[in-house]
Order: sequence, then structure tokens, then C-alpha cells
Amino acid sequence: MNARTEPGEAETEPKTPARPSLIREFLLVAGLFLVYKLGRQLATGHTAEAYRNARDVWHLERSVHLPDETTVQSALLHGDTLVHLANTYYATVHFPATLAFLVWLYLRRPAHYVWARRVLAVLTTAALVLPFTFPLAPPRMLTGTGLVDTARIYGPSVYGPPSSDHLSNQFAAMPSLHFGWALMVAVGVMAATRSRWRGLWLLHPLITLLVIVGTANHYWLDAIVATAMLGLALAVVPAPLQDHAGA
Repeated sequence: MNARTEPGEAETEPKTPARPSLIREFLLVAGLFLVYKLGRQLATGHTAEAYRNARDVWHLERSVHLPDETTVQSALLHGDTLVHLANTYYATVHFPATLAFLVWLYLRRPAHYVWARRVLAVLTTAALVLPFTFPLAPPRMLTGTGLVDTARIYGPSVYGPPSSDHLSNQFAAMPSLHFGWALMVAVGVMAATRSRWRGLWLLHPLITLLVIVGTANHYWLDAIVATAMLGLALAVVPAPLQDHAGA
């Protein structure tokens, strides 16, 4: 050992986690988004079963006294501006917010980036199984509930008629990856920072929850199942070592 090196100095000196290869990570994240889109398309079909399951979910929520989705939608429908904002949030925030979260972690918190990417991959893969085993029509397609398809009436809408929509599977409402990803963004930022205001990031999944329910794209149970799946993903993916960048 060099005489000028203090014992234990090498062991106590903080190490900045290595940043993964940019090209490799670009391909992995692009693959994650591609799996999200293609996986849902592969689970198309089973329309009658999806409507039966939707009725069962609707009645289950009422039997366990969950809040009625119509209450949230009624609040949105007080003004065209508010419901239009909700539809725009649903259509435009989901993917960009998650991508910005991953880019920020990659640049500023490499260890947390690897952890978050793995958690999102586990969550997304697990979530793609349910549409094969439990196809579910969203509440906007149910009659007799008092709900309306706000995106179709007020715009903007990301979906076409289910019979001709080849870009998405509209009968894959459960779980809500809109909510699951939003919750992971909040959890990830809170874990990677030390600001006393970091709890405000929970507003992102909260707003997302109100939007997906108020626009009749998801049931409360879709978000509950997504939360449970995220919890399992967080339990099986090892927590990251602390990055040594500033908060």
C-alpha cells in the first residue's frame, strides 16, 4: 500500500455508478415502449367476454362501495375547458412524462435509472398478461352507467371505433398502465432526490387517476390492480445504491 494512502480510504471513497451505454439503453427503452404497444394489439378479440367482464367489474365496485366513476366525470363536465384539458392530459402526458423521467434519471441518477427501467419493464410485462386472460371493456363503452366517452364528444381522442382501431387494444383496460407508470414516476423521483418538496410528485399519479376515471377510460379497479402490480415489481427488483449527485 502506498505510504501516503490512509487505511480504508479506498473503501470509504464514494463511487459514482457507471452510466449504461446510451445506444443500449435507447434500444431497451424503445423496446419497452414497443412491447407496450404491440403486446396490447396481440390481445385483441374476445369482445363479448370483455363486455361481460366490464359488467362484473362495475357491479363489484358497487358492491364494495367504491366511489362511482360518474361522480368524477360529472365534475369534469361542468365546463368544456376542463374536460378538454382532461382529454388532452390523457392523450399527451403518459408517454412523454415517462420518457422524460427515464432521461433525467439516466443523466443525473444512473443507479436509479437502471432500477426504474427494470421496475417499469417488470410492471409492463406483467400487465400485458391480463388482457389475454381478462379482457375488459372500458367504462366509456358500457351502457346504462351514465358515463359518456368524453374524448369522442369533446376531443381530443386517441382512439377510433373499436372495430377499426388497429393501433391499440381498447379491450385491455385492466390494469391501467397510465396510472402504473405515473405512480412509478412519482416513486422514482422521490427515491432519487432528497428535496423536502419531492412528495408533490404524487400529484402526477393523483391527477392521472382522476383523468383516467373522469374520462371513462378506466375503472377504479384498473388503478388498484396497477398499484398492486407495481408493488410486486418494486419488491422483486433490488433497490438501487444511492447516487452521489446533488439533489
